[in-house]
Amino acid sequence: MSGEIRRPPGVLTPFAAVALALLVLPLVALVLRVPWSDLPAVVAQPAVGEALWLSLSCAILATVACLVIGVPLAWWLASLAQVPGQRLYRVVRVLVLVPLVLPPVVGGLALLLLFGRSGLLGAPIAQLTGFSLPFTSAAVVVAQTFVALPFLVIAVEGALLGADRRVEDAAATLGATRWFTFAHVTLPMVAPAIGAGAVLAFARALGEFGATITLAGSLPGVTRTMPISTYLAMQSDPDAAIALALLLLVVSVLVLFALRGRWIGGVTATAPRAQAEAEAEAVAGGRGGPE
Repeated sequence: MSGEIRRPPGVLTPFAAVALALLVLPLVALVLRVPWSDLPAVVAQPAVGEALWLSLSCAILATVACLVIGVPLAWWLASLAQVPGQRLYRVVRVLVLVPLVLPPVVGGLALLLLFGRSGLLGAPIAQLTGFSLPFTSAAVVVAQTFVALPFLVIAVEGALLGADRRVEDAAATLGATRWFTFAHVTLPMVAPAIGAGAVLAFARALGEFGATITLAGSLPGVTRTMPISTYLAMQSDPDAAIALALLLLVVSVLVLFALRGRWIGGVTATAPRAQAEAEAEAVAGGRGGPE
């Protein structure tokens, strides 16, 4: 019957319950072990404020970097998907996905071998400018961008592949250039995916540990982010580590709330043909001359 709720077989319910428990119970254990009486004192420590500010500021910069270079990469990747054979598309997409499956420490080591003082790019940069990237705040941003970029690229690429191409075709028929069509037709269509991908990239960057500590180290106030501070606190003050972990958990939950409904639903939404053509005509009608 149309509209009837699809119920899974009853035999699957215990497995689903185990999976849900595996995801939820560790967070419950964390919340139950939080030293609530000491929490204000721990959060008020200057080192915690420095680590939190460094994590947030670097994650924001990494997200901006992901947007600037990730959206063009996603557009290029979606274009390659339409090429007959798609061999180049498969190769490039695998390269884009590598940071998702690569151990973060390995990614940090690879970045160090690239940008280190004796690295592939780091050596000539150091000779020309005297600047060395590792163990600086900029290294934190680079490491976070490396691990977060695939999240934005894949989200935007999927939206571009699922977008109604008739809208772009209608704009081109009305004389819009490719750049005008991309900026005024394509980007608004995939804006929800860009927003969702940016928030996911921010969350991934905020929680990055392995690549950051390998490339940037753990210099207080310079490269010691919240995840690194939490790890170091585990060695000497478990209660402080739990408090710091709670702060990261709260930020993660807020990110998930930011991703609710309107963005996730917007990624898969498509406009009817008549409405799409009307929108294309509205944005391209006054734009003359092919590219």
